[in-house]
Amino acid sequence: MTTTHVVLVSWRDGEAEEAERVVRPLVAGFRESIPDVLAVAEGPSTSPEGKEEGFDYALVITFASPEARDAYLPHPAHQPVAQAIGAHADKVVVFDV
Repeated sequence: MTTTHVVLVSWRDGEAEEAERVVRPLVAGFRESIPDVLAVAEGPSTSPEGKEEGFDYALVITFASPEARDAYLPHPAHQPVAQAIGAHADKVVVFDV
């Protein structure tokens, strides 16, 4: 069974551009560097509904299994992303389904 990892981020005021400049290229390599990553979608909202509730950025990763998601968490390719998000985020929500 696949597992989808959803990360919603609200950047600190004035830090969105720098944060995304660092995070987006790192995330782009996840499919090649992390085993059993099936799909990655990320970026700012493009929804016309305006229901982002203050969140500026989303990262959605689909894994082949819950075990693949668990292996991703300590993976060396994930660590710089987690650190960069933590360094620039005001609020982070993680929700896995």
